[in-house]
Amino acid sequence: MPFGSRKPKKTAEPLDDAALYSYALAALGRRMKTVAELKRMMRRRVEEGAAGEAKMDRIVIRLREYNFLDDARYATEFTRLRQSNEKFGKRRVQQELARRGVHSELIATTLETSYANIKEEDLAFAHLQRKRAKPPKDEKETARLAGRLARAGFSSSAIFKALRRLKANEAIVAAMETFADEEDSPTIH
Repeated sequence: MPFGSRKPKKTAEPLDDAALYSYALAALGRRMKTVAELKRMMRRRVEEGAAGEAKMDRIVIRLREYNFLDDARYATEFTRLRQSNEKFGKRRVQQELARRGVHSELIATTLETSYANIKEEDLAFAHLQRKRAKPPKDEKETARLAGRLARAGFSSSAIFKALRRLKANEAIVAAMETFADEEDSPTIH
């Protein structure tokens, strides 16, 4: 068989209600999932159209009745783990929850309660410590650390405070801060 050609994938036969329920339970046994994630997985195992959607809805309702599927609990646990283990900022957790299909209202309330008593700059500094960041020697290393904190979901003010606590060169941090302020301010023509 030539390298460029592949065998076409076999499409799995649609599952009946009992088999689909077992499939969903097995998926939830491996890892907690949101309703959207579970439906995305089940969609490949049911027939297309309204019949498949109705079958998935019945399974989701049944899983919710037994408390096997709960987006609010998922969002709370996900936020707690990302906050305590990964030391991620609010913005990063918000983006990940949205990508996993959690509703925006639920994300907002979960993040509000989870991050209520936490200072963002302390969490940003803890993130740097978790990554074993050393005080940056030059502008390039300072920018690299600032980028790491931005990708971890922290605001620019928290990033600059964390860099100062890490003993970064004050002149470099001040220059970066000025540049960030200029980009944020509206330009008048």
